[in-house]
Amino acid sequence: MDATIRDLVRRRTGDRCEYCRLQQEQLPFSTFHIEHIIPRKHGGTDDLSNLALACDRCNAAKGSNLTGIDPATGALIPLCNPRVHAWDDHFGLSDVTMMGGTAIGRPTVRVLNINDARRLRAMLKQYEQP
Repeated sequence: MDATIRDLVRRRTGDRCEYCRLQQEQLPFSTFHIEHIIPRKHGGTDDLSNLALACDRCNAAKGSNLTGIDPATGALIPLCNPRVHAWDDHFGLSDVTMMGGTAIGRPTVRVLNINDARRLRAMLKQYEQP
């Protein structure tokens, strides 16, 4: 992938994970990834409309998943697509815990394991800084 494309994706997000909203500076020992929203193995491209900035934890948990099971309904639902879905429409924060408020948000939080203890500690540090 072209360095210019990588830079555009990073600048577009302000170096913030588009899934859990952690900032790169909060995880200084890991590098955020340019993630294919629709993975290449499913026909995804390197087009800007298919790329998102993801922390290493969100990227590893998402892998090539496109869907998850909504814990509220049991239905198979597409995961959040940061190029299509507005974060505030599907997620919210309760202290530092991320809550999925919709059929798209709930399985995304679950599949990406967004509320694991390490991530919550990093998020807490993010909100404690002046």
